[in-house]
Amino acid sequence: MNIISIVLVVIVAFLAGLEGILDEFQFHQPLVACTLIGIVCGQPAAGIILGGSLQMIAMGWANIGAAVAPDAALASVASAIILMKGGQGAEGASTAIAVAIPLAVAGLFLTMVARTLAVPIVHGMDAAAEKADFGRIEFLQWAAIFMQGLRIAIPAAALCVVPAEVVSNLLNSMPAWLTEGMSIGGGMVVAVGYALVINMMATAEVWPFFFIGFALAAISDLTLIGLGIVAVAIAFIYLNLSEKGGSAAGGAAAGGSGDPLGDILNDY
Repeated sequence: MNIISIVLVVIVAFLAGLEGILDEFQFHQPLVACTLIGIVCGQPAAGIILGGSLQMIAMGWANIGAAVAPDAALASVASAIILMKGGQGAEGASTAIAVAIPLAVAGLFLTMVARTLAVPIVHGMDAAAEKADFGRIEFLQWAAIFMQGLRIAIPAAALCVVPAEVVSNLLNSMPAWLTEGMSIGGGMVVAVGYALVINMMATAEVWPFFFIGFALAAISDLTLIGLGIVAVAIAFIYLNLSEKGGSAAGGAAAGGSGDPLGDILNDY
């Protein structure tokens, strides 16, 4: 990596750390972070492949109560850097995925440190609020947010300065049973994550679209672009039917759900 690539990677890592808390522009999502790192390193295809694979794994990760999910931001940034410096290109994505899983768990430690340090910052904001010192409140707020960005940017910078030969030798020295085992485990996590998402989205109105999508995907002549066009068209048809059903006499006013397709499925 040259100095410009290192600076851009650290910026992406910093934004990913911020978005791990802000969750507004989704820079912490694997598909976004890995793709951006792949672009700034001149390997966009490898970044997209890695990001897409990690995104499927991270789909089922969520903070529930006091249980904190694995750190997708650190896993995405660190594994993308390792992939770029390993010199294996898109073919090394499976190895990078194997490395990403333990990195995501290790990222929980950095998350714990950052949130522990945030406690005195909150007390400082309380003290500033009692004095009506709004400037200090704003400063402490920005300091806490920037700390989350540094949580990812510092490890990313450390990985960037490691010689590429060291990373390449380390990846090549990993035994086949380890990389294959981690790849299989990652695939199982993908299936579980996708199942959790389907479980949250599964309703009487949505299931027909899942079946239609799987049936269309089996048609070999349809590309992803074609599938996307069909999906958008079906979505517009569904929205138009929903609006007409909601305003019709047989809609919500007559005791229905306001969704024609949902009412039909409920009748069955």
